Amino acid sequence: MKKTKKVVLAYSGGLDTSVILKWLSEKGFEVIAYVADVGQQENFEEVKKKALKTGASKVYVEDLKEEFVTDFIFPAFRANAVYEGRYLLGTAIARPLIAKRQIEIALKEKAEYVAHGATGKGNDQVRFELSYLALNPAIKIISPWKDEEFLAHFKGRTDMINYAKKHNIEVKATVEKPYSEDDNLLHISHEAGILEDPAKKAEENVYSKTKSPEEAPDKAEEICIEFKDGTPVKVENLHDGTVKTKPLELFMYLNELGSKHGIGRLDMVENRFVGIKSRGIYETPGGTILHIAHRDIEGIAMDREVMRLRDMLSAKLSELIYYGFWFSPEMDFLMAAVEKSQELIDGKVWLKLYKGNCYVTARESSSSLYDKDLSSMDIEGGFDQKDSAGFIKINAIRLMAHNAIMKKKNQLWGLKNEALGQGL
Repeated sequence: MKKTKKVVLAYSGGLDTSVILKWLSEKGFEVIAYVADVGQQENFEEVKKKALKTGASKVYVEDLKEEFVTDFIFPAFRANAVYEGRYLLGTAIARPLIAKRQIEIALKEKAEYVAHGATGKGNDQVRFELSYLALNPAIKIISPWKDEEFLAHFKGRTDMINYAKKHNIEVKATVEKPYSEDDNLLHISHEAGILEDPAKKAEENVYSKTKSPEEAPDKAEEICIEFKDGTPVKVENLHDGTVKTKPLELFMYLNELGSKHGIGRLDMVENRFVGIKSRGIYETPGGTILHIAHRDIEGIAMDREVMRLRDMLSAKLSELIYYGFWFSPEMDFLMAAVEKSQELIDGKVWLKLYKGNCYVTARESSSSLYDKDLSSMDIEGGFDQKDSAGFIKINAIRLMAHNAIMKKKNQLWGLKNEALGQGL
């Protein structure tokens, strides 16, 4: 008797992955549905029932929120990972975690295949598949949106909806939200559909994780975030005394505060890894607060040259996360450098949250490199200002040399042009 092929499918319960589940079943696969709980607003019991009804032999619903915060979000934020100077990588950071657990389930179930529903135009296909192969080079990948037979069967969303109706697969109404969303603990993204025109303003009903800044409280809220080795270890609300110290609770509380005050909205056009520009609308409330606070504590506790080098590495590290190279030797190398850079990043940052804004009001650090006397304009503090004359002269040597060469060159060109003008 022929052995049934097993596949672990990354399943969300949406139209695409529900259709893919049924399609794989019809092709003779035993489909094990895997649902990753990374903080999205979802009824996981209903998702599980739907997967079983659609044809899954088994369903894994994995709570990955704690691991997401401690092993992915916090390390990325310690590195100040911001793609193209703006995007806090909410979707990209979650993908390697989701892929990691999927490979672990495949190993446990002795499944030789894994599958996902990412499109052939986006970044997620790359992020998932690079992670799969890095973690298990022998794994076989089914990516329906790059499969000729699947593409011939499903030319568009209408074909998928008709297929779902034919097989009694429940389809959620899409009229109210004619665009794509990805939700997790770090952010929610909105893209495609009616948002594909970058000149079209996103209406307020697009946003779901943050309150409109205009509707946010009229009174500012002040908090203090404490860091140890660059990692947040405590957040305290200075108004009501709320204190959070556990990683997941701390981050969820920052999300709550950021959402309440309309913090963390971003509308941008970015460059996908596959070479396509795309418009993304992001809401990253807690992450935005954390990024601002972490960057500020580094200002007082990190050496200038270490910061310059780290910032150069951060740009590359952000790119690696966005492209899907979390599990790579270059990522390990950069993370080791980031780890070293954070050894003395300890202290507290005080922030004020108000109508879409998050700004720092004060900071202190036990490893501070700030010398009040040295910085003062009123006292010498051990700094002889006369020394600055020599400092400036030394730094001006190459500038004066360059100027002299350019002046000489321009004189020669002037003589040459004069000679040509006289017909010599």
